[in-house]
Amino acid sequence: MSTKPKDRDAKEKARLEEELEEGLEETFPASDPVSAAQPAPSRDKGGRGRRQ
Repeated sequence: MSTKPKDRDAKEKARLEEELEEGLEETFPASDPVSAAQPAPSRDKGGRGRRQ
């Protein structure tokens, strides 16, 4: 008895989904995502900290 191509595709998709889910669970909690924007440069370039 051979498996139909649709059955094989469904099983393969389910297997890949399981692997993806496992990979996500193993890396959780992940670090914050990379920001697309860079922060504005600081005004204090002297390295003295905050002004009082």
